[in-house]
Amino acid sequence: MAPEIVGNGIKPVDISKTVKLTTSSRAYVTFLAGNGDYVKGVVGLAKGLRKVKSAYPLVVAVLPDVPPEHRRILEDQGCIVREIEPVYPPENQTEFAMAYYVINYSKLRIWEFVDYSKMIYLDGDIQVYDNIDHLFDLEDGHLYAVMDCFCEKTWSHTPQYKIGYCQQCPEKVHWPAEMGQPPSLYFNAGMFVFEPGMSTYEDLLKTLKITPPTPFAEQDFLNMYFRDIYKPIPNVYNLVLAMLWRHPENVELDKIEVVHYCAAGSKPWRYTGKEENMQREDIKMLVKKWWAIYEDSSLDYRKMVVQAAMETGALEPLIAAAMIESNAPPMQYVSAPSAA
Repeated sequence: MAPEIVGNGIKPVDISKTVKLTTSSRAYVTFLAGNGDYVKGVVGLAKGLRKVKSAYPLVVAVLPDVPPEHRRILEDQGCIVREIEPVYPPENQTEFAMAYYVINYSKLRIWEFVDYSKMIYLDGDIQVYDNIDHLFDLEDGHLYAVMDCFCEKTWSHTPQYKIGYCQQCPEKVHWPAEMGQPPSLYFNAGMFVFEPGMSTYEDLLKTLKITPPTPFAEQDFLNMYFRDIYKPIPNVYNLVLAMLWRHPENVELDKIEVVHYCAAGSKPWRYTGKEENMQREDIKMLVKKWWAIYEDSSLDYRKMVVQAAMETGALEPLIAAAMIESNAPPMQYVSAPSAA
């Protein structure tokens, strides 16, 4: 059961009371660009969703520069690969918090996936350690996500950072009255529950054309666009690793269901332990936990399909289909001798 109160005292959605809907048009979705090693993160995510026995597929929105061999790897892991075109913000002199953030505007294309009624977006550097399918049952008409933290240096351009204010602990440093209204609740866009729709998709792109880019790129844009319908959910659904040292009082590590390996040096497939905070025991444990799933061959899609077929007695048709795919000669069955 989800906690009833988010760490800063803001009441989130009571997920335990959601009404279960009967629909199969649901899916998880992630995003991949380029020919780098991020494909490992997506493979790990696909295997993680299988390990927790999610009932829904993983759709991977890929840019045209994702090479065929990476697409095949994803398809072999049971992912639904869908190519999308890049989306770019209006040109200006904005310096993004990270240079590569500019390509993340392409994530807006996932609102075009209208063959699904509801989706859960997960970044490729996220791992799911418990079944979160119940989040699909949240009430329609809102965007659900976990509140972010303002304490990292990447926020140094903001007034929040400069005065030490963070929505994770607003009671520690109060927002000064002379600065007007405090900032709207701000979510981390590495994980969110949303409803695709063409009208929303078209309006997102239209609004983007007249919205100057800001340092956190599409995350800032999504927060601006959905601020009136955003509802926070507990941080068990997106543990940003910096929370472990910035706000440990808000983290119950044994209850975390989704981990976001977004801190510098924390991506498991690149982990060296040399960056700041990366020698913490909790970080090393979480990296090891990710690798245990990634390296578990029993979670490979094809092996799990064969296992399921064996359990249901449908193995022979599966073998026949595989042989057709590989152009293998027909299998000759030999009758076993009688035991009499």
